[in-house]
Amino acid sequence: MKFKEGVDETIQFQMGFPSGAVASCLSTYAMNNLDRFFLNGDKGFAEMQPSTGYGPIKGRTNKGELTQPHTTHQTVQMDEMAGIILEGRQPIVPVDGEEGLRDLKIIDAIYDAVRTGKKVMLK
Repeated sequence: MKFKEGVDETIQFQMGFPSGAVASCLSTYAMNNLDRFFLNGDKGFAEMQPSTGYGPIKGRTNKGELTQPHTTHQTVQMDEMAGIILEGRQPIVPVDGEEGLRDLKIIDAIYDAVRTGKKVMLK
């Protein structure tokens, strides 16, 4: 058994936004080659694949390839955290837990929708 009871291997969900935009999302431990971000809009598209891995991120839009230097994001994150702790720098994103709490409310709403089969509204 790979996952204990209550741990989802895969979940798929949609999120709607006040603007009318809809995000179709999938999170999984079981499928390979899904490290992809795709945005489709009235004026074009943007795609990154792979989008969150450790290697170079490749991207393109309806206007052509995205060319950015390779950055090891984890190194940048650790350097910034060290600066906050050792040099008293202010973080770009507050580290007060509010963003994490907001994420957990969204996750709870996703599971409520799965359990009830109904759309869950958030403020």
